[in-house]
Amino acid sequence: QVQLVESGGGLVQAGGSLRLSCTASGTIFGINDMAWYRQAPGKERELVSSISATHRTKYLESVKDRFSISRDSGKKSVYLQMNSLKPEDTAVYYCNAEITKDRIHWIVYWGQGTQVTVSS
Repeated sequence: QVQLVESGGGLVQAGGSLRLSCTASGTIFGINDMAWYRQAPGKERELVSSISATHRTKYLESVKDRFSISRDSGKKSVYLQMNSLKPEDTAVYYCNAEITKDRIHWIVYWGQGTQVTVSS
């Protein structure tokens, strides 16, 4: 069974930094895109950032100059470095990855989420 496990969330003051980590485990032959989403109370889940297998990155406009996504393919991990955090970044952050167990079928898996709270 494939699992994604996130860590690194917490409470931080505005202007502070956090680094989220997400590691995939289980029977995995390949990982394509990896991404971070977030969902604030009363709002829809939104894509924060994604990174392809070739390390091409995309960012939500509001985090573009503050967040940085990276991945370590050997460790089957993706990271999100979040700097200059703002109260509006408060949300549950979810890791997401497109994974194949047989090199034929690709399935999108989700982590359980990690809470990020930014106080003003």
